Amino acid sequence: MKTVKTIGINSNQPVGRGFNFPYDIAIKEDLGKSRTIYLLNRSNSATRMGTRIQYFTYEEDWIGEFGNPLEDDEAKFTRPVTLAFDNSDQLHVTDEATDEIKIFNSEGKFQRSIKLDSDSQGNGDRFGPAGIAIDSGDFIYVSSRYLNLIQKLTPEGRVVKEWGGTGGGPGEFSMPWGMDVDSQGDLYVADWRNDRIQKFDSEGIFLKTYGESGRGVGQFHRPSSVAVDANLNVAVADWGNERVQILDNAGSVINVLEGEATLSKWSHEWLDVNLDEREARNRADLKVLDLPDHLKNAYHEASQTEHKFWGPVSVKFDSENQLYVTEHSRHRIQVFEPAS
Repeated sequence: MKTVKTIGINSNQPVGRGFNFPYDIAIKEDLGKSRTIYLLNRSNSATRMGTRIQYFTYEEDWIGEFGNPLEDDEAKFTRPVTLAFDNSDQLHVTDEATDEIKIFNSEGKFQRSIKLDSDSQGNGDRFGPAGIAIDSGDFIYVSSRYLNLIQKLTPEGRVVKEWGGTGGGPGEFSMPWGMDVDSQGDLYVADWRNDRIQKFDSEGIFLKTYGESGRGVGQFHRPSSVAVDANLNVAVADWGNERVQILDNAGSVINVLEGEATLSKWSHEWLDVNLDEREARNRADLKVLDLPDHLKNAYHEASQTEHKFWGPVSVKFDSENQLYVTEHSRHRIQVFEPAS
């Protein structure tokens, strides 16, 4: 894949344009005419005042925001994790602190919430919803990072299927996170602490495992997100290894991305009115790859090298098979397109 653009700029302000520890995105497309990106701004503040959803066009025209803690109790978030649109452009947002899925229309108006069953195993534990995926029939799949299971729900929120359990065997989980449904209706789950991706059919029947623990090609360290394109290629946010790996559906690695960020439109606008900062950037070498020996590992190379991924937490494909990689620690989105 080749880089297309970078979106975003860092801002720790509680309102307005700019990202602060983003966690996930969802993309609304209007028959190829336009794309609107909804970004979950998790924030790292103890007050969570910056926690909200921002939305903007693919061309980086900022539209608005919602879910800020300053809003009413129904609409605000506490610890949101992931996003997904249903087939009616209703945005579903998991909140691990309140054990619910909050649902908004595409303008950010709160519609309703689905309270998740925190006592499904009879032990009274918190559910801790993390990943969410919605299939072509609007069935909702949600992963529980505390109970280590997957629930399948009707659009109204009724549980129709549940599977999983704590462990490392097929169909078991250890803190499952991001998910996606492919065009065949199969579900892919980023099994975070087990360092793998698991694939299931729509009824929860185990089909396949991708990856294993490690730092090599085809191995994962704390994968947080998974996305499947129209050709059934599987993109994995290999968060702990500071990279994204792309596999064919059989599991062979076809690409490894480490990031190739450019300055975003918003960054250029900021530098246009902060000329001393632009001059400092022009004097600096921001692509130093020959780091000291004690910094030659994935984390330090990522944190010290601006164009590389740092905290790639989420991967999503659009209808044109463009890949969007959200970086938690560098507060931006990198967009890639398939190689011709």
